[in-house]
Parts: sequence; structure tokens; C-alpha cells
Amino acid sequence: MAQISALARRALFGLTAALAAAPFCAAPFVAAARPIVPAERRYDSYAGVLPSCADPGVFARIRSLFHDRETEFWKSGLEIVNLGDVRETGFRSQGLDYIPRRYCEAQVYLNNQSVRPVTYSIVEDAGFIGFSYDVEWCVGGLDRNDAYGGYCRDARP
Repeated sequence: MAQISALARRALFGLTAALAAAPFCAAPFVAAARPIVPAERRYDSYAGVLPSCADPGVFARIRSLFHDRETEFWKSGLEIVNLGDVRETGFRSQGLDYIPRRYCEAQVYLNNQSVRPVTYSIVEDAGFIGFSYDVEWCVGGLDRNDAYGGYCRDARP
């Protein structure tokens, strides 16, 4: 009789463990099955309209932020003189239900006569208090604290 109750306890324990683990095993399938709602159709919607990679306002923003970082934090004296070889590498690459982003790559010409790659993304409604767009950028070889990973890999789509 004691053996039967021990077997019953094991079976009950196994059933309880299986039922407790079931939601965790099914979690990846549930997440993949959610409906995709484009960001333009949300309650607080996005327009999906972003400036191009070669927009002068985008270049001015990168140049200004680079100047601030290099003079105030690193004290290197580096300045971006020009931007060239601009190309788009992705638009809304994460999917329609995320904040619209345009990913770009270009070459920056610095005042020390060097040319470096820059990777940047233009993000909708990420500016001051959610007005306008903002630019997240990384200059290859000058990401001294590796905020975007080795040679700006995390700034790419």
C-alpha cells in the first residue's frame, strides 16, 4: 500500500511540474502569434514620414552632437567638416509595429584630414519632448566607450 501511495505522489508531482512549466514552454509561440498593428494605426500613432539620409538637417544634427561630445567630453578638438557617400541601409527594418526608423551609413570627413564611417538612424518623434525626429549616430573608431559595440555594430539595423 505504501508503494502505491509513493507512485501516486510521484505521478502527482510530475503532473504538477508539467502543468507549471507549460506556460513557459508555450511563451515563444504566443509572442509570435500576436497581431501586428502598424505604428500608423495606434491610438498615439506615427506618420512614418522621415527625412532622407542626405537631408541637411540630419547632417547638421550629427555635426552639432559630434562637436558637443568631442569638445566637452573627450576634448579632442575633432570636428566634422563634410559628409559624403550617403546611403540608406534600412527603413523600418524591425517591422511595421515599431517606431519608424531610417538607417543610414556615410563617410565623415574630419578636420584632421581623416575619413571615417558613420552609421546613423533617424527616429520619428524622438526629438525634444517628442517633437520632430532625432538622430542616433556612431562614428566608427571614435566610439571610445563602446556604447554601440565594436565599431558601431549595434547602430546598424
